[in-house]
Amino acid sequence: MDNIKEILAGIIIALIIFLAIIGVNVTPAIILLLVIGGLYFFLHYTGGIKVGSIARGVNNNHRISFEDIGGQETAANELKEALHFLLKAENMKRMGIRPLKGVLLEGPPGTGKTLLARAAASYTKSVFLTVSGSEFIEMYAGVGAKRVRNLFAEARKKAHSEKCHSAIIFIDELEVLGGKRGSHSGHLEYDQTLNQLLVEMDGINANDNPRILLIGATNRIDMLDDALIRPGRFDRQVQVGLPDKHGRLKILQIHTRNKPIRDIDDLEDVARATFGFSGAHLESLCNEAAILAMREENTHIEKRHFAEATDKVILGEKLDRKPSDYELERVSIHETGHAIASDIVEAGSVASVTIIPRGKALGFMRKSPQDDQYLYTKTELENQIIVSLAGAIAEEIKYGNKSTGAKNDFAQAWHITKQIIDTGLSSLGIVNSEDIPAEILYKECKNILSELEGKTKEILLAKEVALNKIANYLLEEETIDSDKLKELLYNSV
Repeated sequence: MDNIKEILAGIIIALIIFLAIIGVNVTPAIILLLVIGGLYFFLHYTGGIKVGSIARGVNNNHRISFEDIGGQETAANELKEALHFLLKAENMKRMGIRPLKGVLLEGPPGTGKTLLARAAASYTKSVFLTVSGSEFIEMYAGVGAKRVRNLFAEARKKAHSEKCHSAIIFIDELEVLGGKRGSHSGHLEYDQTLNQLLVEMDGINANDNPRILLIGATNRIDMLDDALIRPGRFDRQVQVGLPDKHGRLKILQIHTRNKPIRDIDDLEDVARATFGFSGAHLESLCNEAAILAMREENTHIEKRHFAEATDKVILGEKLDRKPSDYELERVSIHETGHAIASDIVEAGSVASVTIIPRGKALGFMRKSPQDDQYLYTKTELENQIIVSLAGAIAEEIKYGNKSTGAKNDFAQAWHITKQIIDTGLSSLGIVNSEDIPAEILYKECKNILSELEGKTKEILLAKEVALNKIANYLLEEETIDSDKLKELLYNSV
């Protein structure tokens, strides 16, 4: 088709030149051709007729398998089950099973939703097209709907050309394309685009060749239109959550396959210390650890490189600005207070303490929980509040007053206090915090915090000698690991 267009264009240009040579006025013809060319360009490219401008295929050489994805075994198994209609279509037809048309991957950013979709294509040996929901939305009426139609047409065309019996279309940021209808005040282009997607999904048939499966990904399922996620369209919703400790270890092992590590057992400690990290965070951590080792011209990545990289991923790069000596003293006392309280209420919970400024933090105490935890007792929540308050209380013991450095600590303490009330663990009993008068809620929070503030002060006063000793050591060395902290804390008289 492109060759024919080129031949016609050449003939037209040659004809215009010939007419100009023999004296014919070709100006109107040139103007007409320019107008036609402008309209063609506007409709063909700006209007989105050409699906190739938004849909991206994946080269076979870059395909991944489910074994390349760590920490998402449950999600992977759910997805594999949904893929059976592509692999075992005859068996499902014999059992009278209606094939799934769509699978929705829902979870926080960086947890591997795109990787799972790519692995699904590899698992089923399907053609794979990926596109972002935002790429369908234009200011021109009808453009988004046309792009949806052509996306499905492109999937079928590509499958036929590559002699595949199935195609998987992956739409990232589905909430942009599939948001609730009527929620956009500008124009109806969003609604028209979504309506076209619903029509295309309804048109998917079990007897189609190629068979098509739509996989969507979102971290805002609450924004999706109800018609999109009802049974018969996105039939299955797969939760792709943050990995647990075992999952984090597997992800770390995957991302360090090509990296020289001094001791592979260090990854166990890294996995334990990175509760709440997504797969993307862990990949970045491994990369940063390798960069730190290379910066030191070290041939292997060591445990300290992983520790440094963990702090960098959490807080950011070290800052060039240096606080004054007085501020450093205050920060060292503050962070030491956090560390002492944490180790007293939960032995071995402190991984490291530093007064090296990173991001917006002048200092930081990094905890290292022994196991992932999802349920908490009242005592455990109170211990978290004690650790949050300990920095400011340590400053008060040393200097007789608090500073603005405890702002985030106080916000965290207040949040945990409200959590105690919301879960029925306070003296108010089982309540709905939305129905409690603001004055009573405030008074209960103040009572809880006042009591725990007193307990925190008792803990730190009992370790006042160690508080000053650890703070002075921190001023000299800038960072303390867990072993040195225990030595100074429990051997101080």
